[in-house]
Parts: sequence; structure tokens; C-alpha cells
Amino acid sequence: MEPALRLDIDGTTATVRIANPAKRNAMTTDMWRELPVLLERCAADPAVRVLVLTGEGDTFCAGADISSLSSDGGAGSRGLAVAAEEALAAFPKPTIAAVRGHCVGGGCQLATACDLRFAAEGASFGVTPARLGIVYPASSTRRLVELVGPATSKYLLFSAELIDAGRALRTGLVDEVWPREALEGRVAEFARTLASRSQLTQAAAKEFAAGPVPADRAAYWDRQFRGSGDPAEGVAAFLERRAPRFEWTV
Repeated sequence: MEPALRLDIDGTTATVRIANPAKRNAMTTDMWRELPVLLERCAADPAVRVLVLTGEGDTFCAGADISSLSSDGGAGSRGLAVAAEEALAAFPKPTIAAVRGHCVGGGCQLATACDLRFAAEGASFGVTPARLGIVYPASSTRRLVELVGPATSKYLLFSAELIDAGRALRTGLVDEVWPREALEGRVAEFARTLASRSQLTQAAAKEFAAGPVPADRAAYWDRQFRGSGDPAEGVAAFLERRAPRFEWTV
């Protein structure tokens, strides 16, 4: 099987699958380059309301394909990895990383760029640039710190040691841990839940949670709120005890 990113759209959920099983789903240069393209396609599709990132088979992603790194530490590939990570973090709809097996290096970089991380029991996580003498990107470091705090970030970055799913859950690196056989069903169920909620609420919350919000963006979201029919529909659905039909889309 040639290394590739495989996109499947099923109803309101788009699934991007990292497929390079010969190398534990390591990301090649071409795969790093392709991810923003797939994300742009999914962002533009009004039918897609949630995106799931996962790995083929029993592994999420073992990081960057080391064979693509050169004597300069793979600066070019690392630049592509950061661009892919930033595109994932900026995706305007909710994203879930569904993690089985190894989630290491660039794989962990991608998982932390998702909004949520659901893991299978037995999954392992590591941020491993210290094994190769690579400087972890500043943006990736800050995202990790914001997620798990300075102490856990330093533990992961300084030691390059792997931690199990239980410790990842305790530190906030993952949101839920499930038996391996239940993970796919739980992610699908939660994706359906997210797809049934207001995209207006989700999109605004995602931007607000990302950091300081300029006044013009706060004003933009206030206009969206006032001009949208979603609040009235949400109240009506609640009073009528039915599922809401929200119309605002990203």
C-alpha cells in the first residue's frame, strides 16, 4: 500500500485516515503537503459538520517518516508539518483525533491540533524531538503547554518518553479512553452529537478558545448571533421537545 491520506465522507462526518502501515503510519513529505488540501475541501463542503482524524489499522501515527529527514534535521519537512498542524488547528468545524496504538512525534503534533482526542486503551503518546536533536516548533510547544500545562509538556519534551492512555487522560492530553473495540463506535456517536448542535455556537467558541479575540471579531460574532435564526430555533425546539434544525453554517 502506497503511503496516503484517505478521505471518506459519510453524511455529516469526514474522516481523514493516515495510511502508511509499513512505517506505523508515519507521515511522508507528500502526506504533510496533502493534509491542508483535504482540510480545505472539507471546510468548503456544507454537508461536513465534523472531521475525524485517525490512522489505518492499529496505529494512529508514529510521526514523520525519518527517511524524509536530511542532515539539516528535515527543516523543509518540519515546515510542511507545522503548516499542516496549523491548518488542522484552524479548521472551522469540530475535529476529533481517534487514537489507537502509537501517537508519537508528528502524530502527537497532529492530535494536539485537533479540538478533542479520544483514545483506545493501550494507546501510547510521546513528543520525541529530543531523541533526534530537533528543536520542536514554537507554535507546537505553545499548543502542547496550553493543553497539558508546563510541567507535563517539559516531561514529554525533555525526556521523549512515551506515556500510556491512562496518564494521557489524567494530564488532559486526551478527553476520553475506551476499550479498543468500542472506540470507533464512540467517536461516531459523538460526531453525530456534534453535528446536531449549532455550528454558530461551535465556530464562535472555537475562535474564542484559541486566544485573545480582537474587537472586530467579537463584533462579527455578535452580528452573526443577532442575525441568525439559531437562537429562536433552539428555544422553540426545546419548548416543543424536538430536535433543533439549525441553519447557520460555516
